Amino acid sequence: MGPTIPVCAGAATGAATEWTQLANNAQLVELLKSSGLQVDNQLRQIGQLAEQIQNQLKIYENMLQNTARLPDHVWGQVESDLNRLRDVVDQGQSIAFSMGNADDVLKQRFKSYADLKTSLPDSGSFSSSYQTWSDTNRDTIASTLRAASLTADQFDSEENTMRSLRGMSEAADGQMKALQVGHEIAAQQVAQMQKLRGLVSQQMTMMGTWLQSEQTNTDLAQKRREEFFKATTPPTSGGKKMKVEW
Repeated sequence: MGPTIPVCAGAATGAATEWTQLANNAQLVELLKSSGLQVDNQLRQIGQLAEQIQNQLKIYENMLQNTARLPDHVWGQVESDLNRLRDVVDQGQSIAFSMGNADDVLKQRFKSYADLKTSLPDSGSFSSSYQTWSDTNRDTIASTLRAASLTADQFDSEENTMRSLRGMSEAADGQMKALQVGHEIAAQQVAQMQKLRGLVSQQMTMMGTWLQSEQTNTDLAQKRREEFFKATTPPTSGGKKMKVEW
């Protein structure tokens, strides 16, 4: 077994509700600015973990070709890897939901951001793009499972996953079927995490453009205020004395 890559999706997934609850717009902006690089690092780690699992499952497949059944202790490692793969899927879905949520919050809070979004060539919405990614990912996994006469419900939780894998291990071709399905899903997740990273990168670039524009407007307004208050008072002497004429 190769080393396990620790994955912490807290910054993105945990911020989903926090972004909606932040009453202070300045805090919201600061949180979004600090989250971009962190989310990208998380997705890179998730993609690496999916690739690691993919390679490990291939090793198990090669082992199984030389024997009728994997030993219990090896099958236990297979179960662990497939359960980690389920976690990979969940974390990707959570990040997509969170970043789509951030897009919605910004559009609601800041008119300038909403105006910038409408000026995009395709009038696109990152929120809808994340939803499309999420739907496509789920549908692809579901079709892979159906091809092996399995359902998404059998892998929607750790308990169901373990129960399904134990049942498959008892069938003559169950172990190979589980390995093949897992290998295919892992390969899909490697590709899907790359797509999700690209989507996040586009969103962060546009947020950066918007933030830069907002800062420029703020700096310009501040400079105008300073020039106004530093302006010299017009002279009041040297003119003609006003007098009332009857």
